[in-house]
Amino acid sequence: MFLVEGNKIICELFNSNFKIKEIFSTDPQKLDRTDVPITHVSENELKKISFLKNPKDSVALCYLKTEEKFEDQNVQLVLDGIQDPGNLGTIIRLADWFGIEQIICSEDTVDVYNPKVIMSTMGSFTRVNVVYTDLVEYLSETKNVNIGTDMEGENIYTFQKPEKFNLILGNEGNGMRPETEKLLQKSISIPRFGKSQSTESLNVSMAAGIILGQLFRV
Repeated sequence: MFLVEGNKIICELFNSNFKIKEIFSTDPQKLDRTDVPITHVSENELKKISFLKNPKDSVALCYLKTEEKFEDQNVQLVLDGIQDPGNLGTIIRLADWFGIEQIICSEDTVDVYNPKVIMSTMGSFTRVNVVYTDLVEYLSETKNVNIGTDMEGENIYTFQKPEKFNLILGNEGNGMRPETEKLLQKSISIPRFGKSQSTESLNVSMAAGIILGQLFRV
């Protein structure tokens, strides 16, 4: 099982496929649910079970989703070794914003059920299917065009996106591993406009936002 914190995100669960076992709340009336067991707890008790320094109002204990077979979607994000929970959470939130319903992760990508990931998605994890698999095997067999980022890649502002594609984002420090890079069919880059040209790279979730904003332009 895993924890979801805060009424705002907990309310997203009610319209999802996630099942809630129990909710612990300092103010059960605010949630106004009779279909889920809600236990009233003090603020001090909530602090003891929360991962946050200043817990909000409620904590929900939820069942993990069962692993299911997945199929290619027309537009997908593929994450190769993303380690920072905040980055994964932000990328899930971006996917939700742009209507991307599936993210494929390498087996060493940070766990989607990590409390920091869940918190930073702001509920978007309930609408985006996140699956973990062997990336080399998957990228070798997918029918989508595999697109990666590279400083020498095609300018994102003039790039014409394929109809069906996987946008692959690499590890924060090392980028994509070589065996993943070999399976790319196209490479894109975000050009720098600063005079000094000294900034080495962008945060991976920031880069994802810029790229998706361009790929979805009219």
